[in-house]
Amino acid sequence: MEIVTTHKGTDFDALACVVAATLLFPKAIACLPKTQNPNVRSFLSLHKDHFSFLWPTDVDLHRVTRLIVVDTNAWHRLDGFQALEDKKGLEIYLYDHHGNDGDIQPVWQCRQAVGAAITLMLRDLKAQGKTISPIHASLFLAGLYEDTGNLTFASTTAEDAHAAAYLLEAGADLKILSTFVNPAYDRKQKDLLFGMLQKTEISNLNGSWVSIIQIGVDGYVENLAVLVQTIRQIMNVDAAFGIFSVSGSRCLVIGRSIADSINVGAMMRCMGGGGHPGAGSTMAKAINPGVLAAWIRILISGKGHTSGKVRDLMTTPVFTVSPESTMEAAAIALRNRAFHGAPVVKQDQLLGIISLRDLRRLKRKNRHQLPVKAFMSTPVHTIQPWKNPAAATHLMVKHDIGRLPVVDEGRLVGIITRSDAMSHFYGLCPLNDQLDRTCPTDVK
Repeated sequence: MEIVTTHKGTDFDALACVVAATLLFPKAIACLPKTQNPNVRSFLSLHKDHFSFLWPTDVDLHRVTRLIVVDTNAWHRLDGFQALEDKKGLEIYLYDHHGNDGDIQPVWQCRQAVGAAITLMLRDLKAQGKTISPIHASLFLAGLYEDTGNLTFASTTAEDAHAAAYLLEAGADLKILSTFVNPAYDRKQKDLLFGMLQKTEISNLNGSWVSIIQIGVDGYVENLAVLVQTIRQIMNVDAAFGIFSVSGSRCLVIGRSIADSINVGAMMRCMGGGGHPGAGSTMAKAINPGVLAAWIRILISGKGHTSGKVRDLMTTPVFTVSPESTMEAAAIALRNRAFHGAPVVKQDQLLGIISLRDLRRLKRKNRHQLPVKAFMSTPVHTIQPWKNPAAATHLMVKHDIGRLPVVDEGRLVGIITRSDAMSHFYGLCPLNDQLDRTCPTDVK
């Protein structure tokens, strides 16, 4: 059995990719998560005769031989398929446009930082000469427009624009888009939007104008992301963040940005969620909304608590890897210590960073015996020990990295992780990556 699936809380881009995958892989059965965005549910209820989907509970996992994952690269975002992570002989194909590295390890993948994942799939549909119907074109354009903000988000590429033109030529109906991608507000949404306009706070953070709204939500309200995008447009700011207090102690955080300097996806990943540069969200539990607002400001500006220094939080001595070590030896050492990555050092000189994902990218087994120096990431982003922890957090979000080597006068003296910095501020992130981190032994 071949299955194609996508992330929980399915949006139009994810739905479009699932349908496109069934055209590229005719034997594949489309399986949707049980949770979808409200506008997607509305679209499916009207067009249910045009598409056929299974639920995760309908699938016998023992029969699955190929899993096609679209618009995500993380196992925890799938619905009901995590049990396949360690299944031997399973072929995994992946289409994704998010810039972060996930934990799904495919045998084949198409990954590129474009505005919408459907753009990547249209590339293959055109290459294979596949014909798409007007209803397909309309759905695909809905996904493209939703994830690119009608081609206005900073993550939009020229290929996204060409894909939109191709879909319009294929008969995409703009009336469908106006109905489902930008639905009319009901009374509850209008009241909430009015309240958001009253509560919005606008600040200049690191040269960008940012609106942050903290507001309670009474009951279920559809299309909160659309309201955040509307606030950004009305207030004419570079980015807008809505912090919605829902269900007692939970807060839903939604961000939208058109500024290259504000990577919403990286920010939301730091806060436990996900997304891409122009849009993202996370659900925070048992955290005060004011703390979340302060966290957002720190992630954007790098200005926060002045107490404490990086040297107070960093781990030392640092576990390092020799540039002459083989990739296989480095991977074993990292896994044994439950590390995701380590600095590459020779004679106290920091040369690069190596991570487990670098090994996962190696397609041929014989390359595992090649030296680390051939695959390490360079240049290395570093920080000085006397800097503010907020500055370290800002650098990690800006470059979407999880750790920073601490360098003093050219010498590696420690390492600080995103969890270290966030724990310092609010105690929000568990310090799981501190286990055995003080081991001084290098990999030679």
